[in-house]
Amino acid sequence: MRARSASRRCTWVSAWAAENAVVLGQLATEEKSNEITAIPQLLALLELTGATVTIDAMGCQRKIAEAIVNKGADYILALKGNQSALHDEVVEFFAHARQTGFKDTPFTFHETVDGEHGRIEVRRVWASTQVDWMSVRKEWKKLGTLVLVESERTVDGTTSTEQRHYISSHGDLDAEQLGARIRAHWSIENSLHWVLDVVFDEDRCRIRQGHGAENLAWMRKLALAAFKRETSLKNKSVNQKRKTAAWDHDYALRVLLSISAEA
Repeated sequence: MRARSASRRCTWVSAWAAENAVVLGQLATEEKSNEITAIPQLLALLELTGATVTIDAMGCQRKIAEAIVNKGADYILALKGNQSALHDEVVEFFAHARQTGFKDTPFTFHETVDGEHGRIEVRRVWASTQVDWMSVRKEWKKLGTLVLVESERTVDGTTSTEQRHYISSHGDLDAEQLGARIRAHWSIENSLHWVLDVVFDEDRCRIRQGHGAENLAWMRKLALAAFKRETSLKNKSVNQKRKTAAWDHDYALRVLLSISAEA
């Protein structure tokens, strides 16, 4: 499950269940900065017991972390400059730990290598539960683990490296488990946003008045979930299923029934 902005024209915050590939909820916001206030409101609507909530750096706020823990869930929050003191401490911690070979520092490590179409990507994840030294530890409810993710991409002989840092309330997961959850966070881009933009042409929707934009956003997401759950047309894309539903009323009915069957 994750919450983030979902549209460039009409901004809303969406809660995405990565494991089930379905949108659990959304709230519209007038400005992108209002995501910070919208996220707790959206979290309050959801049953989160036992879940892991992953949020981009904009949602890395003390009150949001507390709200997640109070709902019986755990968090993995991305760090950037909006939490400068915390971000700097975590960056310096991992830099020093790597220089000293993690001497006297408990940690776990996991590495994966993927490659296709001339691209090779190496992902390295370090996780450490050594958080007692942090000056801001008590300000973040249940803070238990610091995470460093390093992505090394080689494309056509050119290599680039990117580092991302996270904090998590999980104290019992290793680097492999945390890395898998962080990587799953980005499924919202390929499995939701990209499909809405390319297949449903969401970015070019010009409806602005009232609740029209938000209501249509819900309809697109509902339709996307229905097409994914209707499996009689094997190996067909969502776009192909849309065209078939427009031409074949029987198939359109099967798509609609797939929603009620799921419910």
